[in-house]
Amino acid sequence: MPQKKMQTPSKEPESSSMTHEEEEEILHDISKLQEQVQQMSRSQKLTDANINGVESKINGVESKIKGMEAKMDDSKTDLKRDMADLKMDLKTDMEDLKTDLTNFLQEILTNGEKVVKETHDVNKSNVNHDSIDFNVGFKTHHIPKIDMRKRRHD
Repeated sequence: MPQKKMQTPSKEPESSSMTHEEEEEILHDISKLQEQVQQMSRSQKLTDANINGVESKINGVESKIKGMEAKMDDSKTDLKRDMADLKMDLKTDMEDLKTDLTNFLQEILTNGEKVVKETHDVNKSNVNHDSIDFNVGFKTHHIPKIDMRKRRHD
């Protein structure tokens, strides 16, 4: 089957002539479209600016968070160091206290021995005086008799 070719019309369309009112209407519509395009462009620029502002704020917040994290890490390190220093200071203070207490107790014990020795010496001399008084004084010392029997309680 032979194919038929599409034929173009031999008659050219007549050019339509627009009226002045139609031309003004089209120009008005084009003007409206241009205004809408410009408004959309301004809106898009404003949206882009807002997005950039928000992104900038987000970046600022992120950098502040990173700064805070760094400060927290520094604080943790400082706290650990301070705790270690405090532990060493407490250990040293406890050792010093132990040494001071040991010295104090040794001093007390040494002074206590002197007191006991002095008291013993005074008692010894008192015993010697009593012995002298006993030998020189009255020989009749009365010692009361103590009843040591057990009593029954009814």
